[in-house]
Amino acid sequence: MKKQKAFENFIHGIFLILGLITVGCVLLITLYLVVAGIPAIRKIGLKDFLFNPKWASTASEPSYGILPFILTSVYGTAGAILIDVPIGFLISVYLAKLAPAKIRTVVSGAVSLLAGIPSVVYGLVGMMVLVPGIRNLFHIPDGASLFAAIIVLAIMILPSIINVSITALEAVPKEYEDASLALGATPVETYFKVSVPAAKSGIAAAVVLGVGRAIGEAMAVMMVSGNAPNLPELFGSVRFLTTAMASEMSYSSGLQRQALFSIALVLFLFIMLINAALNFFLKRSKE
Repeated sequence: MKKQKAFENFIHGIFLILGLITVGCVLLITLYLVVAGIPAIRKIGLKDFLFNPKWASTASEPSYGILPFILTSVYGTAGAILIDVPIGFLISVYLAKLAPAKIRTVVSGAVSLLAGIPSVVYGLVGMMVLVPGIRNLFHIPDGASLFAAIIVLAIMILPSIINVSITALEAVPKEYEDASLALGATPVETYFKVSVPAAKSGIAAAVVLGVGRAIGEAMAVMMVSGNAPNLPELFGSVRFLTTAMASEMSYSSGLQRQALFSIALVLFLFIMLINAALNFFLKRSKE
């Protein structure tokens, strides 16, 4: 018994140390972003940095307004989520509760395969297939646009939403469904009125995971969005917060480089606010 207890304490200590390391890494990243991002905001001015619609970091009279990047990231992420949430939700319910075993095996394997494809591959396929298709379909000069970025992001994050939602639905105790069926509810009513509400926290986590991946994606959207610092238009070339950093970091210096770290700080705060808001609403709904 003493050896077993000592072993359990040892394992517990290892997990505790790993958890503290993880928290420490997050705190270090946060501290670094704050230290690196604040100086540029002080020099440029918070209002001018966040709400100026012009970004011209290499001009003779540089301007460092990131409003186009903020709006593009918000619109692009919101568009992808609006497409994926109903599609991913219905697919996950079907695969978790309604699909025959053979169909579920095939579709789940395909979804897992899509989840494992590198983002640059999505960007390459989008650049070679989707962008020319949009240009020919809508008869516009260039298909690299916000619309193309939304489609690519929607395809990229859909597997993650489906997989996490399926896991959440499968974790619902079978007794809940048996009780509903015993009271006379149909299987479909049971799945949508009992299983889904019981798994809503997991489904919400899937949406947050999708939002995090969409708003943090850089390479794929850079290849299909046109990467121009314009205010967002559905069929216009745009630049996201992530692509703004990726496209200029290699040759930046001085205030320009500091401004790019300030963009990273803004992006970090966006993701933190999204997670905090979701946790608040989930806790409120439980109460």
